[in-house]
Amino acid sequence: MRLSSSSPVSASRRSRRPRNALLAPARHPATALIVALATLVFLISAGLALRAAPIDAGLSRAMNALHIDGTGQVTALVYDLFSPVPAIIITVMLTGLVWAITGRLALAVAFAGTIALTWIPADLVKIGVDRPRPDATLLPHPVAHMPIDPSYPSGHVVFVTAIVVTIIVMLKGSRWRPTAIVVGVVLVAVMAGSVTVIGVHYPTDAAASILWVLGVFPAARLIWVRMIMPLVPFLREVPRSVPHDAPGVRRRG
Repeated sequence: MRLSSSSPVSASRRSRRPRNALLAPARHPATALIVALATLVFLISAGLALRAAPIDAGLSRAMNALHIDGTGQVTALVYDLFSPVPAIIITVMLTGLVWAITGRLALAVAFAGTIALTWIPADLVKIGVDRPRPDATLLPHPVAHMPIDPSYPSGHVVFVTAIVVTIIVMLKGSRWRPTAIVVGVVLVAVMAGSVTVIGVHYPTDAAASILWVLGVFPAARLIWVRMIMPLVPFLREVPRSVPHDAPGVRRRG
């Protein structure tokens, strides 16, 4: 007779799986939430100040001067690769890869959900600050079509940083983690450089994006993995304790 996924034996098997860091309980949940709120308030305040006094406008023009020849082609390619629609496709593909490699649906769902819950709420800062994009008329090599949405922070940089941080956390204890850290740092730097070289973002937009992820990610993981996912029974890798009088469970004396 085949046991259902909700049986005590099946639950016991799930509970014996090695705990992945992405699914682990938060050590200081209240601190994670407070830091996320403080990050939101700080970035909105800093963004409003930068909107009133764009102190990095000169650096933005200097970075855009590099938007020529090979550098211009590479940065444009990187920018297009991580635009919203390709970003969603990349997330779906990586989620499928996590599921295929580990065989753990809960880990794959945690991967996708944590990225989304870190990335999408950055629009709260965009709306709150409403910083205009760099003035194309002052840039040496402006893009043909400047995006019309607010500039601060950069959604591209938030997305890439969220993916990198999620992978690094997920690989805790793995021999691949040092490689992931090196490759991830390079990828974030390339993405941040690309949006400024193209001229669609100020350098401080990119910096704020990285700070956003670092401040919000722990809370996003907490909310998604430890609060939302347990509401779905088959996503509970560590189920609630089984009552002592449950059928099939032998009490130890």
